Amino acid sequence: MTGFARVAGEAAWGSWAIEAKSVNGRSLDVRVNVPGGFEVLDRLIKQAASKRFARGNMQVGLRIEFTGTAETLSVNHAALQQLLRAFEAASGHAADLGAIATLMSIKGVVETGNQSTRTLASEETVEMLGAAGEECLSDLEAARLAEGAALETMMTGYLDEMDALVAKAESVAAEQPQLLKARLEKQLAELDASDKVDSERLAAEIALSVAKADVREEIDRLRAHIASARTLMSEGGPIGRKLDFLAQEFNREANTLCSKSASLDLTNAGLALKGLVDQFKEQAANVE
Repeated sequence: MTGFARVAGEAAWGSWAIEAKSVNGRSLDVRVNVPGGFEVLDRLIKQAASKRFARGNMQVGLRIEFTGTAETLSVNHAALQQLLRAFEAASGHAADLGAIATLMSIKGVVETGNQSTRTLASEETVEMLGAAGEECLSDLEAARLAEGAALETMMTGYLDEMDALVAKAESVAAEQPQLLKARLEKQLAELDASDKVDSERLAAEIALSVAKADVREEIDRLRAHIASARTLMSEGGPIGRKLDFLAQEFNREANTLCSKSASLDLTNAGLALKGLVDQFKEQAANVE
């Protein structure tokens, strides 16, 4: 499900903003982008997201802007020393100025800006931004719930239309035995073989054709699947995958309905049903 949320604020050192956005996904995938020094927020936000959501590709980002301070350059000496030791172990000699410059270009070793975010990442600031992240995820959840309510209305409409088409298919299917009998008799007449076929054999052939074209099971299963979809949507929760599975079952029964059809009306009902199933399946992919 899609959604967007933003929480922002100001402090003595400047301003900050946390943004969270979500798009459709088969499972939950949360990616967090935070400035250096706030890596702990990555874990906190992912834990908070896993408690609220079951599906979706999410991106959560923290942006910090300092005000009223001169531009500074900050070096992560611990990371640089670790890289230097790794270089010396690999090359067998100390790093020259060119190698040191290359190592310092690695992300996280040198940071520039009005002020280093690493010096800002006190326990108090991390706690404050962690609470803001929770608030942002709550707002994102509310946005997704609002979209879910709209989806429920749309998908309920599709189910209502499916119900009507299934009823129409059932009515049309009742005419299939007579249609099949008339079709077989016409074929025999065209072959000038009607007086050569035993009446009992003709009756058996008609009965066999009617049995093969019987769609009562498909009608019953379609109604059962529609009822299951309504039940799932009324219960709520993470039902997206279940609805997607039901959409596949809808499509299977609609295909069989078309393959057994002996009339244009039944074929048209089956094709219209397939069109609705495609729309239902497309929206089911948006449901958590």
